[in-house]
Amino acid sequence: MQKLVLKFTYSLFVRSFLKIIVGVKFDTARFLLDEKQFVIVANHNSHLDTMAIMASLPSKIVHKVKPVAAADHFGKTKFKEKMSNYLVNTLLIQRKRDPDHPGNDPVNLMVKALDDGFSLIVFPEGTRGQPEIRQPLKPGVGYVLAKRPHIKYVPAYLKGMGKALPKDDKLLVPFTSSLTYGRPTSVADLTVMDILKQIEADLNNLKEKS
Repeated sequence: MQKLVLKFTYSLFVRSFLKIIVGVKFDTARFLLDEKQFVIVANHNSHLDTMAIMASLPSKIVHKVKPVAAADHFGKTKFKEKMSNYLVNTLLIQRKRDPDHPGNDPVNLMVKALDDGFSLIVFPEGTRGQPEIRQPLKPGVGYVLAKRPHIKYVPAYLKGMGKALPKDDKLLVPFTSSLTYGRPTSVADLTVMDILKQIEADLNNLKEKS
């Protein structure tokens, strides 16, 4: 049932709403059908970011993609956690590493989701920043890709979402926004910092093109 709900919600309702009401221009994501798995890495300015990426996905695979989100926000209550997991298909993680409790460690949870056959949406900045201002990338996604280098990452650049729905603002306003994808890419190095530099360069290139 969840599979059908996700397909209908994002491929029809959310996509139409974002295109017509908000003014989001979607890049095609059909090329993702050629990838068995992937990790989408994107900049982050708004809660619309997740909605836009999920709405861009081919309906055939939307249920196999998990947006990674902070458990302290989206899992604040049991009800919110259930709604987030069911309607957004989230993978809820804590914000910091937990070497003393491997089962709760966010990197381990992301790797397990990949091993279970899911793809991921990751915002390496870790939290929403000011509109059109990027923050330094946190190392989590670097650790994940270093552990599973056979899985490609897909850079995605979101423009204008932070002005349509800024952080700490509940009023949605129409604003010309866009989602631009790069190509699926393998990590060129297995060191975490080099992986982050590679992703950063790809996001910079997409920003210039958007």
